[in-house]
Amino acid sequence: MTNVIHVQYEATGESQKFDNYGMRDMQQRAFAKRDDQYILIKAPPASGKSRALMYLGLHKLMSKQLKKVLVAVPEKSIGNSFKKTDLTTGGFPVDWNLKPDLNLCTDENTPDAGLVLKSKVQTVGRFLKSNEELLVCTHATLRSSFDQFPIEDFDDCLIAVDEFHHAAAADESKLGEVVRGLIARGKAHIVAMTGSYFRGDAVLVMQPEDEARFSSVTYTYYEQLNGYKHLKSLGIGYHFYSDKYTDSIGEVLDTTKKTIIHIPHVGSAAHTGDKYTEVLSIFSVIGEYQKHDSITGLHHIKTADGRILKVADLVEDTPEERMKVQATLRKLENRDAVDIIIALGMAKEGFDWPWCEHALTVGYRSSLTEIIQIIGRATRDAPNKVHAQFTNLIPEPEATEGTVVEAVNDLLKAISASLLMQQVLAPKFKFIPKKPKGEDDESDPSGGVTQNPDTGEIIIEVKNLPEVKSPKVQQLLDEKMTEIIQAICTDPVVALHATANPDLTPQTLNQVLVPKVIEERCPDLDDEELEELRFQVVARMNVLHAVQQQGQDGLPFNVPDDPDPVKLMGGSTAGPRHPPGTKGETSGTGDPEKTSTAAEAGLLKLVKRFINVRELDIDLIDSINPFQSAYEIISKDLDTKTLAQINTALTGRTIPITEDEAKKAWPRIVKFKEDNNRYPSALAANEVEKRLGEIFAWLMNKKKEAAKKQQ
Repeated sequence: MTNVIHVQYEATGESQKFDNYGMRDMQQRAFAKRDDQYILIKAPPASGKSRALMYLGLHKLMSKQLKKVLVAVPEKSIGNSFKKTDLTTGGFPVDWNLKPDLNLCTDENTPDAGLVLKSKVQTVGRFLKSNEELLVCTHATLRSSFDQFPIEDFDDCLIAVDEFHHAAAADESKLGEVVRGLIARGKAHIVAMTGSYFRGDAVLVMQPEDEARFSSVTYTYYEQLNGYKHLKSLGIGYHFYSDKYTDSIGEVLDTTKKTIIHIPHVGSAAHTGDKYTEVLSIFSVIGEYQKHDSITGLHHIKTADGRILKVADLVEDTPEERMKVQATLRKLENRDAVDIIIALGMAKEGFDWPWCEHALTVGYRSSLTEIIQIIGRATRDAPNKVHAQFTNLIPEPEATEGTVVEAVNDLLKAISASLLMQQVLAPKFKFIPKKPKGEDDESDPSGGVTQNPDTGEIIIEVKNLPEVKSPKVQQLLDEKMTEIIQAICTDPVVALHATANPDLTPQTLNQVLVPKVIEERCPDLDDEELEELRFQVVARMNVLHAVQQQGQDGLPFNVPDDPDPVKLMGGSTAGPRHPPGTKGETSGTGDPEKTSTAAEAGLLKLVKRFINVRELDIDLIDSINPFQSAYEIISKDLDTKTLAQINTALTGRTIPITEDEAKKAWPRIVKFKEDNNRYPSALAANEVEKRLGEIFAWLMNKKKEAAKKQQ
């Protein structure tokens, strides 16, 4: 199994500390926005979003801002997070006293789901007219209630939408319609919560003008994981198999680790045709079947070394058995209660098993939201848990003409997901212009790298970096950096060409393709603002990637005494690339004592050591292509024939020019002509001019074609 990402954390315990109200760090941050009408909380699993909502809702009730709190969750199992909760012991004035009959997420064993939904909608209607204050239901119940009752009935309510990424700005999204309707009327408050603020289908959750009305609370994965007490590292890796995955799963399944196995979706390339047979095959890989516990619903399996493991099967569709297992999992109180969970569509978002050490997922997942949610199952903090691992067990692409396109797409998805997770799991960076020569203190021990003690933000000085002057750009950097990087990582043109197009230079990637995606995501930026944002985005993606590539196997890592800057940063120039499946050259061994010090001090020391060895400037940053090394790591286990065919499919494709891109580029072409007394050339060495020249040539060709049609 190859780890594409290995992140080391410091276990500071900061994210687990409580204030006088019993609030943790993220909850304090959210509570500071308690009087705002619309609040958007973007925070990872296990950061305490459910309790943050309780504090916010109860405050709005106590202060008479509102009369009711209605919480909507995507599925019934998540409703357990909002059960009656003691808050006064921690110092808060009141408890969350949700009445059992107003928790509409309890299990009901009935053959008629339609009648159940109708009954729950009626309960919501009675709640809206009553003096009751708290209700929890599913997204489906909220959507149906919104259709059933006039919007005026929701006035003076706090509508809290958990796992908000299920909403979308698309017209067909009923949950999105609810949110838009409430915003348009303006008489309700909204708290939207998500651990993954982007959808695999790339549909915006909210239109920019609606999102601008929300107060944003952002709490990063790095803040959460770095502040744990026990968990110190996280690995994300891939493992290829041929034929059936059930024949290879034993190569990556460590039965000594608490594991959630997500078997492939029906219809995926990894699915064997019978999910029940797949579960039985996994049982056989684990060991010798012993018995089924009729009370807990768990299966007991004896391993080769004599251990008895308790295995939960959530693939089973029989309602009675599934409910029995779900009830057992909701009441887990110790580490030994269950050892392995096998699931298909369950045990993802909102599922809380803090002892989980390994999330093993079979088959490609095209949805980045799904990947992040699955990883989140393993990133809870728990005693005696020092490492969490996500492994994607994926089928080796078939080296046949009919399947190579699908294989290429799957490989690009894996690369995009790994790069995005690299960004999501990292600390926040701030890049500032380096002072002009002569103003720097040569004895300054910081080496151009410091850390804000209040925010944990790592600040890096970069030569020739434009200062961020636009408040609009600064807001994007503070609140939407992850979404912008997600758009870049998942853009099909970027992913295709940045991965294995031998004619694409890193400069073309960073100076042409990246700003094109940013412009599509942030269309209201002018040219100067676009460039300010581009520099910051590229700096974050490439510097972070380079640092983590140096520490690929975790801290410590070795730095050459007299390094080649481009090699050290993991960058690739226009020169020859390393063959796919091989690693770049390394030189020197560094100072073991200094290396050990860096390991002990964490990422800040790692970045300092990394930055101190050179004069970092924006040109060097622009010379890095992070997609290339990710491709080399992921594909190194593929056989030569398959890899050659994938390379053929990936290479030799030109970067397409669209009419929309040409229209947006025309003012720049005109300005270039005014400034240089000539039109941009498609043969120019400068990558920006070269792209403008290609677009100009495309426009001239279109003009000729139009003229011919008129003749």
